[in-house]
Amino acid sequence: MSHEALARSLGFDPEALKAIRPKLQAFVDRDELAGMVALASRNGQVFYEEQIGWQDREAEKPMRPDSQFRIASMSKPVTSVLAMMLVEDGRMALEDPVTRWIPELANRQVLLDPAGPLDQTEPAHRDITVEDLLTHRSGLAYAPFSEGPIQAAYNAALGDPGINEKSVDEWLAGLGTLPLSCQPGHHFHYGHSTEVLGFLIGRVLGVPVREAVLEKVLHPLGMMDTDFWLPKDKLDRLASLYAYREGVDGLARVDIPVFDAPPEYTPAGGGLVTTAPDYHRFARMLLNSGELDGVRLLKPETVKLMLTNRLTPEQRKYPFAGMDLWTKSGFGLGLAITEDLTDNPYGYGEVGSFTWPGVFGTWWQADPANDMVMIFLIQHQVPVSANSGSTIATGRGAAGRKALPVFQQGIYGALNEAGRSA
Repeated sequence: MSHEALARSLGFDPEALKAIRPKLQAFVDRDELAGMVALASRNGQVFYEEQIGWQDREAEKPMRPDSQFRIASMSKPVTSVLAMMLVEDGRMALEDPVTRWIPELANRQVLLDPAGPLDQTEPAHRDITVEDLLTHRSGLAYAPFSEGPIQAAYNAALGDPGINEKSVDEWLAGLGTLPLSCQPGHHFHYGHSTEVLGFLIGRVLGVPVREAVLEKVLHPLGMMDTDFWLPKDKLDRLASLYAYREGVDGLARVDIPVFDAPPEYTPAGGGLVTTAPDYHRFARMLLNSGELDGVRLLKPETVKLMLTNRLTPEQRKYPFAGMDLWTKSGFGLGLAITEDLTDNPYGYGEVGSFTWPGVFGTWWQADPANDMVMIFLIQHQVPVSANSGSTIATGRGAAGRKALPVFQQGIYGALNEAGRSA
């Protein structure tokens, strides 16, 4: 069956779908993006696939269906699934203190002001728990999402959050020297929670977290093109990263070091490299309540728990990177859930859709109401700060981020009324 016939059988207008490509191509033509890969499926059947622009502009390599993308924080849901597998197995519990496996985080001090002096602290009211890590309520921070002295302290103690040659023990020891930015459990504060969760998983299982993720999640799902490290025979498929640069007419390439062998420090919160077809399998597994093609990773009730908001009414008042995100969306265990579409620029499709994106512009969503998965992959670096979220799509050099809503609106706009929520 052709893509056009399949799309029509699934409730989409093929002509409306065809109209998406030229709109996305315009972002490449205007030099706002180097290229992109987009994919959408319904009932597990892929009805929309596009590869537009350049995987490597300088080498004139076009995007391809299996181009490899650094997905940054799209790694977090994968690590969260593995954590919940261990919870199901009784290897750990949501209420367990992380100090059981990571004594480096015992006896925490907490900043009185998250942007204030590092010596003005109070003792933590309790230990960080596994649930705190899964919900980003641990008090752990990221340097780019912090303000004040703690930002420089993170950089000095930990180094680059993505490319790092420290050992796991060295990194955790460095983290243990830093005060928390808020009390454990107090509110959502984006930070190294999932990296710590990954290293905790490694200590629970007695193996490196990379090995655990590959063995228990990625390979059982057939995600053979997803890893924390890219071997030489796959480097020719790696999409280059681009960013706006002063003095450059358009985008400039950003070179990121590539390791010759898997490093010990593998950031489970942001280190995965994958393809659209591979991540599609992961999203479908969650959409199918923890099972794909006869392989079950999680029980349906566990997936439901992950997709149930954990934030309290008071915690919803705290912004995320300057965005009023939690008044319209909830956050469960490693995933954000759309709860209200009215005037919600960060939720799209239908109520109950879930996602978590990546800082380089990679995005995905699973929509249970329509049994749909959407994936949109770019490699586009923009400045990140504690308050950058609300302006990231409109600031100078970030115009390429407007391509995502074009894709979202195009797919849902092509879904006819007869096919909607069918």
